Amino acid sequence: MQPLTDATLDQVFRTARTRNAWTSDPVPETLVRAVYDLARMGPTSANNSPARFYWIGSPQAKERLKPLLAPGNVDKTMAAPWCVIIAIDMAFYEKMPQLFPHNPGSRDWFSSPEAAAEHGMRNGTLQGAYLMLAARSLGLDCGPMSGFNKDGVDREFFAGDERTKTWRSNFLCNIGHGTDEHVFPRLPRLSFEEANIIA
Repeated sequence: MQPLTDATLDQVFRTARTRNAWTSDPVPETLVRAVYDLARMGPTSANNSPARFYWIGSPQAKERLKPLLAPGNVDKTMAAPWCVIIAIDMAFYEKMPQLFPHNPGSRDWFSSPEAAAEHGMRNGTLQGAYLMLAARSLGLDCGPMSGFNKDGVDREFFAGDERTKTWRSNFLCNIGHGTDEHVFPRLPRLSFEEANIIA
């Protein structure tokens, strides 16, 4: 394996920014599917893959989301081509026979409420990050957000549907082609010495 080019590293990490404004360029469903197909390849514990993604793109679905957003997140979310709810399926362990077939007992590793909560949050959050990196890798911009009514989102989008009744929202991410409007100045990052220990 060879290091990625500087241009690629810039696009995914160094010059990539959290976007707060969006162009009108459409993002087709085929590209959304390509983002997921790339993100799903990221590693999780025993391949447990607890993240679930609810893609909101229609005007009707956005109107359902709108009252559940913090005021500062409304305009940018309504303007984004997509807002994806990164969620965790709290019954993700039911898929373990499919995802980890060489160990029939793997379902039981995660089936207690405590294990499901711990492993679901850890690995589901990882998968949310993979989704953002996949989107950037495919030429899209991201605007991750925590400002929303979590319980309200879970009721509005997940309750009452057999497919999603065990899903719980983690965070939101707007995805599209961003502009430089309302981009905050690059904030500091911790140095290696501040954030690392080598033993």
